[in-house]
This record gives sequence, structure tokens and C-alpha cells, in this order.
Amino acid sequence: MKIKLALDWTPNTNHIGFFIAKELGYFNEFDLNVNIIDPRDDNYALTPAKKVESGKADLALCPTESILSYKTKKKKFDMIGIAAIFKEDLSAIAVKKDLKIDSPKKLDNMSYASYNAKYEDKIIQKMIINDGGKGKIKIAYPSKLGIWNTIVSNKYDSTWIFINWEGVQAEEAGIDLNLFKMSDYKIPYSYSPIIAMPKSKFKLQKKEYSNFLKATKKGFLYAKNNQKEAIDIFEKFLPEDEAIDLRKSLKVSAKYFGTELEWGIMDSDVVEKFLKWLRTEGLELQEFGVHDIISNELLQLKF
Repeated sequence: MKIKLALDWTPNTNHIGFFIAKELGYFNEFDLNVNIIDPRDDNYALTPAKKVESGKADLALCPTESILSYKTKKKKFDMIGIAAIFKEDLSAIAVKKDLKIDSPKKLDNMSYASYNAKYEDKIIQKMIINDGGKGKIKIAYPSKLGIWNTIVSNKYDSTWIFINWEGVQAEEAGIDLNLFKMSDYKIPYSYSPIIAMPKSKFKLQKKEYSNFLKATKKGFLYAKNNQKEAIDIFEKFLPEDEAIDLRKSLKVSAKYFGTELEWGIMDSDVVEKFLKWLRTEGLELQEFGVHDIISNELLQLKF
């Protein structure tokens, strides 16, 4: 069976398990032919979720809110999250230390480079307000694949990063960052990234996609337990101009991949708290239950 997986970003350690599973033949063990779609192929013209909606991909790697976004569109598209890459949120809002912005409230009247995700801008404003600011941040929408470079070059003051990727890149480049995590400012952010798929395929092809997750888990756990070998396999897939210490990035990431028993499993309480927070803050008016958003069923199926 052929499966097309749309990545949320250019290949990085968040994706290492997919590449390991492909290179070491774990997908082949289940008769799966997996094509990993790099966003550079279309310069992020379509988001991963949009590729799934349009039939260009079967699976998308995306944040939880992408699933919500497609359920709230005028023309709804029903997706469900089937596995989380990390057990905890590894993202943060990043600002270069030389700007002397040592708390979110000092982002008032500063600039923020946004990925233009559904709730993103409001979440940033809420973070500032929760820290005692007014939430008056200047939001810009540069090219998605170039956002990190706009922070490095001082074109914009802040953006949302993965600590285990851009955070490591900054350290390697001698750039000191102040990092503001959602959980430190009363924002119960959910899982990112997660593997999402159409509910129609979820219902009709459970065995095939359950096997995909089994092979993927094997790839991520191999990367966790064999870090040097995993890097040797993975590094050829990085963009040529990507400067990063993969060893350090994987060391940070691997702690959050989970174990054989818990890899990919999503805690319904984590998602419920995020949904409740979105409703309380008026960011989402539609009522969704946790089971409309995520399911651990394919991770737990036995054949």
C-alpha cells in the first residue's frame, strides 16, 4: 500500500523516525510504500493539512489546532490526530537576548513573525496579556520557510520555535535567546506536531495505518536508542544549508519520544484543557469533544 506523508517543515529531528523507518525497511515489513513529502517541493504553497484535504497526501504532520481549523471552515474537512511525536510541548516563543526582552509583556509594540495558523496570533497576544502586557504586538507574515532567518537577521523581533531545532541552531551560532513557554504563562498548549489523517480513511483502513504507526514507532525508538547510527542515516536528508549539531538536537528530542508502551499516545486531558482554554478565551466558539480531535485507537490495535 502506498502512503504519502506531508511534513510540516523541512526535515529535522522531529521527523527522524519516519526517515529511519523508511531507510531501515520498517515500512516494507508491513508492505507499505511511504513517500515523505518535503514542503520545499512547493515552497510551502500548501500546508500539510491542505495537502491531505486536496488528496495530495494521506497523512499530515501538524499541530493540534490544524485539525480544529479544518473542522471550523465553511467547507468542513474532518481530520483526526492519530499519534503525537512528543510527550510534551517542545516549542516556545523566542527573542534574541540582545533585544533585552526578558518577559512576554515586553513584546508589546515589538514585532512577531507569524506562521498564520488559526489561533497563533491570539495565543501570542494572550501570552503577553497574561504576563501583564496589553497584547499590542505587531504581527507580520513572512515566507514560512524563511521565518527563523528573519529573527536571526533582526528583521523581526520574535517568533515561535522548536527548542530542539531552532533553539539548538541558535546555540551553535552563538545567538543567545530568551524563551517563553506557553505553560509558564497559563496557556495549556496541546500536542505539536501530531500525525493527522482524514476520518474516512481512519474508519476504512485501520489495519494499514495502524501498521504505519507500528513501523514509525520502531523508527523513533531506534533513533532514541541508537543516536549515533540514527544521525548517520538521517543527516543526508537535511537541506544543504542547514547548520545544526544533530547530535545535540537528537539528544534533546529523544527524551520526549516516550517508550515502547507510550510512544505516540495522546493524553485526552491535555487536549481537553486546550479545548477548554480556547473556549474560555473566546478563541473558539464551536463545541468539540476530545474524541472529535484525537484517537489512540490505531496505536493500540493488535493484529
